[in-house]
Amino acid sequence: MKKADIFEFYRRLAELNPDPRTELEYGNDYQLLVAVVLSAQATDVGVNKATRALFRDVKTPDQMVALGEEGLKAHIKTIGLFNAKAKNVIALSEILVRDFGGEVPQDRDILTQLPGVGRKTANVVMNTAFGAETFAVDTHIFRVGNRTGLAPGKTPLAVEQKLDKQTPAPFRRDAHHWLILHGRYICKARKPECWRCPVADLCRYKPKTPPPA
Repeated sequence: MKKADIFEFYRRLAELNPDPRTELEYGNDYQLLVAVVLSAQATDVGVNKATRALFRDVKTPDQMVALGEEGLKAHIKTIGLFNAKAKNVIALSEILVRDFGGEVPQDRDILTQLPGVGRKTANVVMNTAFGAETFAVDTHIFRVGNRTGLAPGKTPLAVEQKLDKQTPAPFRRDAHHWLILHGRYICKARKPECWRCPVADLCRYKPKTPPPA
């Protein structure tokens, strides 16, 4: 995709949604980190349902450690892989208490060393909590990047690097949110809704989906 088309791609998404936000519900940086860890292979809707009651009582790593693994499991048992996720959340909470004064570190490399925190999770936290210009490539963004021609790549890291290189300055901070929402609600996996896509004319996807009869 040409530079001018990339700029226009983002400009249109920004015009439609000037202030994009994550759909995960959280009250502070720590709760955001926990929510993103829990969201792996799960929907934001499912995570929000599980964390509403949890986050009313647990707002800090100390409180999570006090709740304990079994207590956490009782809250998140509706989420996929909840046993492993509970173990990781308790472990990372213990590390935050022990090594970081209960604060979430503003460093991607340090974040990725925490249990259950991969590069995608760290990128989300760095972007959403701290305003870093990071690109968290999930299945939606991977699909959008490849399908549209915006940032083709064979791996999530390749797509991330392409987005980092080609995304224009005015759109860098919010690019990840625009792309994930676009993939979630319009450029869907099985049947993209091309008839209502604001960037359809810029997209390289040839078999455009016609509007429903």
